[in-house]
Amino acid sequence: MAGHSKWANTKHRKAAVDAKRGKIFSRLSKDITMAAKAGGGDPDANAKLRTLLNKARAANMPADNIDRAVKKGTGELPGVVYEEFVYEGYAPNGVAVVVEVTTDNKNRAASEIRSTFTKRGGNLAGANAVAFMFNRCGQFLIAKDQTDEEKLMDVALEAGAEDIKVEDEGFEVLAPITEYDSVSQALSDAGIEVASSELAYLAETLTPIDDAAAAKSIMALIDALDDLDDVQNVFHNADFADGLLDDEE
Repeated sequence: MAGHSKWANTKHRKAAVDAKRGKIFSRLSKDITMAAKAGGGDPDANAKLRTLLNKARAANMPADNIDRAVKKGTGELPGVVYEEFVYEGYAPNGVAVVVEVTTDNKNRAASEIRSTFTKRGGNLAGANAVAFMFNRCGQFLIAKDQTDEEKLMDVALEAGAEDIKVEDEGFEVLAPITEYDSVSQALSDAGIEVASSELAYLAETLTPIDDAAAAKSIMALIDALDDLDDVQNVFHNADFADGLLDDEE
C-alpha cells in the first residue's frame, strides 16, 4: 500500500489480511517457495528466505507448512511451478495500481485481475503504463522499540541503504534492489527485528484523494485485488487525506 504514510496504510492492510489467515499463509507459502528456489533452502545463506521465515513464524504459520514450502522450492518435494508477473492499471480517480502475481495459471490470473478492475470501476493497462510513477526498491519497516535512529543509520547505511525515514510509528529504510539482501543481513546481524520487509513499488508521483466516497471506491478495488488467490502484493499511488481510511481499519 502506498500513500503519504506507509505505516498507516500498512496497518490498514494488516487488519484486512489478518481477518483472512488462510490467505496470508498461502501468500507466505508461495513467497517462501520462490525464495528457496532462487537462493537455496538455507536461511543463513539466503537473507530473503530468512526474513520470510521470521514473518511466517510471527504470523503463527504452522511449522509443517513452512517446511513444505521450503522443500518445494529446493525440489525436495514435488510442487506446482509458479511464475511471477506484474500487472498495471488504474483505480477510480486515476489512481495508478501495480499488482504483483505469483501463479501456476497465468490465464486464470490475468482473467481474474482484468475482471476485478472492470467490476470495481478501474481498468487494466498495458506494461509500463504506470510503472514509471513508482520506484522499485527494498523497503524495511522497523518499530521504534527495536533500535534508535543513530544505530539504525550506522547499520543500514553501511550495508547499502540509500534512505532512512523517521515517522511517528517507526523507521522506514529504503535500499536499492541490489542491496536488499545485504541490508536484510545487516539488520539481522545487529539484532534489529523488522516488522515488514519487501521489494516494493513506492510511488514517486502521488494522486491526492480528499473525498471519502472516492477513497472508499479506490480501497474497494485494492482490497478486491488483494483478495485474489494469485495476488501477492498491490501497490498504488493514492495519497489519502488524514482520516479518510479510519473507517476502513
